Amino acid sequence: MIIWIASYPKSGNTYLRSFISSYFFSKKGKFDFDLLLNILQFPSLKFTKKNIFSEDEASQNWLFNQNQFFINNNNKVHFVKTHNTLDKFNGNKFTTNQQTLGAIYIVRDPRNIVSSLTHHYSLNYDQAYHKIMDENASLLEKSLNNDYSNFTFLGSWSTHYKSWKNTTEFKTLFIKYEDLENNKYDTFKNVINFINSIKRNKLEIDEKKLLNSIRSTNFTNLKNKEQNEGFEESVISSNGKKKPFFNLGFNNRWEKILPKNILTQLNKNLQNDLNDLGYNSNE
Repeated sequence: MIIWIASYPKSGNTYLRSFISSYFFSKKGKFDFDLLLNILQFPSLKFTKKNIFSEDEASQNWLFNQNQFFINNNNKVHFVKTHNTLDKFNGNKFTTNQQTLGAIYIVRDPRNIVSSLTHHYSLNYDQAYHKIMDENASLLEKSLNNDYSNFTFLGSWSTHYKSWKNTTEFKTLFIKYEDLENNKYDTFKNVINFINSIKRNKLEIDEKKLLNSIRSTNFTNLKNKEQNEGFEESVISSNGKKKPFFNLGFNNRWEKILPKNILTQLNKNLQNDLNDLGYNSNE
């Protein structure tokens, strides 16, 4: 069965995975990038047994591939990262309670996502704004033989978070990226309790390991590790150099960064969502 670590891109998924892998896959809560190999991404070329040549065909194989790689495996529980929405694509479901034990979804203020998208995907602010508003948005990195196996359907930022937040298909822990800065201890403790609960694991939290996991996955530590060791999830810029994956983190402040016209559009068109999530929608 699968426990999803889900989010819209650039919302703190890697930060959350780093903590989870540190706590559940290390002896003492000391993080290392290799621990992230315990939480692989889906959809992915790794999890398919044939070439896929269209987005529709990719979506038709989502459930089949989950059954093949995560279910028929001695009832083991797998942590799996995804950026996919839970909304159907061409009538095809992404996952169901037959494959999924539960999910942890991390949401982030969309105004900070926009600036992160500009850095990571080399977009201008207007392009990043239209990306998060696009109901048909997707991610796809085609292989040399044009395989679509890792086609990821995003939809808009708004429909994305709602699809996971409002699902009744399985239990979902919904957390905010900002709480990893403002209420880190309680938030990560809730994550561990949620995982233990859906796994029906009655083990008490290892307090020392929890604190070690929090310290070793501090954003500054992750940024320093990337600078010293490199990080395979970083992307290549147009000049051929790797961009830092751990860029601004909590220092990404939309109030200081976003152009006025983009901020006005976001506050106007996402006002209900900002209110729903408790984000201040004032300029």
